[in-house]
Amino acid sequence: MKIPLFLAGLAALAGTVLTLPGPAVPGALPLVRSNQLRRVLLRSNLLAKANVLQGFADATPEKNRLVGGAGHIATVDYLYNTLAALDYYDVQRQEFTVLISEGSANFTVGGKSQGAQLMTFSTSGAVSKELVPVSNLGCNATDYPAAVAGKIALISRGTCPFGQKSALAGGAGAAGAVIYNNVEGAALSGTLGAPPRPEGPYVPTVGISLANGTALLTAITGGQTIIGDLSVRTTTENRTTHNVIAETKGGDHNNVYQLGGHTDSVAAGPGINDDGSGILALLEIAIQLTKFSVNNAIRFSFWAAEEIGLLGSNYYVSQLSAEEIAKIRIYLNFDMIASPNYIYAVYDGDGSAFNVSGPPGSAQGENLLVTYLNSVGLKTVPTKFDGRSDYQAFINAGMPSSGLFTGAEGIKTVEEQALFAGQAGVAYDVNYHGAGDTVKNLNMDAWIQNSKVGHCPLGGHLRSQLRFPTAQDFTQ
Repeated sequence: MKIPLFLAGLAALAGTVLTLPGPAVPGALPLVRSNQLRRVLLRSNLLAKANVLQGFADATPEKNRLVGGAGHIATVDYLYNTLAALDYYDVQRQEFTVLISEGSANFTVGGKSQGAQLMTFSTSGAVSKELVPVSNLGCNATDYPAAVAGKIALISRGTCPFGQKSALAGGAGAAGAVIYNNVEGAALSGTLGAPPRPEGPYVPTVGISLANGTALLTAITGGQTIIGDLSVRTTTENRTTHNVIAETKGGDHNNVYQLGGHTDSVAAGPGINDDGSGILALLEIAIQLTKFSVNNAIRFSFWAAEEIGLLGSNYYVSQLSAEEIAKIRIYLNFDMIASPNYIYAVYDGDGSAFNVSGPPGSAQGENLLVTYLNSVGLKTVPTKFDGRSDYQAFINAGMPSSGLFTGAEGIKTVEEQALFAGQAGVAYDVNYHGAGDTVKNLNMDAWIQNSKVGHCPLGGHLRSQLRFPTAQDFTQ
């Protein structure tokens, strides 16, 4: 979700500076310096790569890069082939198997389509029943009244996973569930996640827009009985997919700085901001880094199957030994770094803003990013480690983590508008998880700024702070 700091951090973390191709001969290249990064990252290169991903999506009937589909396979091949051709990295495809859900959905009221989107992993079924609103956000069993049994639960998005809402509806005996968005814009789409869940069985579940959801809710609370016709057809199957991992041949491989983003989109659209922006920034940085040498190893990670449950990053971490984990000094996550109504958010590593801190070393990562952004005149806001992106696997394994984020479906506040301009009261990305997440959705100013935050040189006193703690540092 962010890359600016990344560059600043990368040069510093690598203990060096960056440059471009030509067969890389470790020791024959200049050491990477942050004050050179500004000149090697170009808006035109990022945009060209975004159009490549857009082309992969457009070449599919579904216009997406959903994991296991042709658009995603092309994305993985593109990343692997580009990185392998540089001859600067040891590049591998890490194969694993995922359960894929596909299908179609329709939801009408009084014969009028509500523009519903499928929630993947929903059960199949056709239901014509009364809609019953649930209390609050539908995240607790007590939110589901007895009247929902045998009917369709009408639920607001928010706080807990979609799968939890569907399962709680199933546990309450509902015949179906309709989840409406909590931000203006297109109909809600997403995934319930692979079953089972402890709260109950899934029911046929779709997503609709905030406008349609609030209209239905207003009619019901006004005394009307609303009958909905809900139809869902889904299939599931196991498919093979791949993470792509590229580590510099040079540098100290006992001190690894790892960077990552995810390669897949949701079913609803091509996912060019989410997370084409992150992986393409990393790819461009990896290309430019070949002009330089590094003191510490840099590992670029491109995760598959993030959108269906963070599966690629979780699989990767599950395969690491304790010795390999100990070599990773920090993981930096780049998921959505070009949101159209952007903020510059840094993960709250020390827990001071949200009381949810990362493992030891995460506070230093946060401080590094905030300090650097501030040094180039950019303001920041903290963002919570909420488990919604690939940093979570690293946090669960006790590895220091941080990263940048420019915002998803959340609403920009007046205070954030004062810091970052844009529009208060509007989502950071109105096309989040939608068909509109195309090249046209990218805020190029935010994207290039995020990719160039490292253009100012880091002083020696900051370099000395860029050694992240090891587990031993916190036990002695």
